[in-house]
Amino acid sequence: MNIDFPLEKAVIKRYSVRNYDEKEIEADKKIQIESFVNSLDNPFGKKVNFHYLDNKGMESGKALGTYGVIKGARQYIGTTIKLEPMALEALGYELESVILYLAHLGIGTCWLGGTFNRKGFAKAMNIGEDEIFPIITPYGYAATKKHLKEIMMRKTISADQRKEWDMLFYKDDFNSTLTKEEAKDLEFPLEMVRLAPSASNKQPWRILLKDNSCHFYEYKEPGYSDRFQYDIQRVDIGIAAAHFDHAVKEKGLKGSFDITCEPELKLPENMEYVFSWTRE
Repeated sequence: MNIDFPLEKAVIKRYSVRNYDEKEIEADKKIQIESFVNSLDNPFGKKVNFHYLDNKGMESGKALGTYGVIKGARQYIGTTIKLEPMALEALGYELESVILYLAHLGIGTCWLGGTFNRKGFAKAMNIGEDEIFPIITPYGYAATKKHLKEIMMRKTISADQRKEWDMLFYKDDFNSTLTKEEAKDLEFPLEMVRLAPSASNKQPWRILLKDNSCHFYEYKEPGYSDRFQYDIQRVDIGIAAAHFDHAVKEKGLKGSFDITCEPELKLPENMEYVFSWTRE
């Protein structure tokens, strides 16, 4: 996978588009999108499957079921995985990479994990019953105006706000926050993580800088994933990994991900280790 566009511009440009214009995506851009998707990989070595749907001729929200959240969308990308360790993180990593690429092209998207009818979309996308189908996104050009439900949803989840540094990043243990000065050349990758999207804008990632490694943790929101057969916040951790990984590569920082580097320390309640990134 080649991220050949400025990451920060794409991160800032991306937002959740819930109201779409009728303008079709140009043929050359469709080819670029499919080529980019075909080039995808992830640092966790898990297979993520992508499925496309062109919903021309039917009103997507009513026919397939997005519960009034999405208006005017014609095209969707769905993702499926085999449910195994690190698969949800791999899905988050790859789909967020696609979403950033689409933002770079000026095309809008919206992560949907709990507000779409899985059975309806699974049938339309020919997805097998043995596949886990966690996430879809519509994609297309944003309409000039947001619809009322979209405005209300953005306000409810404070969509344009993000947690501050001292709530997300730590040094050596979870009693000591990491300053931007202490982060040094990791300030940019961490800031890209801070700006990342997440389900209901929960921002469940926490990163601990210790022993030349960035250790990624999930703050597990009590009860949040109970309606799913998996921890949907692990997708968010994969999104954070994508922002971090693309940022360190853009800055020429060498390192790799590992799931076996958990440091020995006392964790706050509801905190769970996921993986680490270690400098070479």
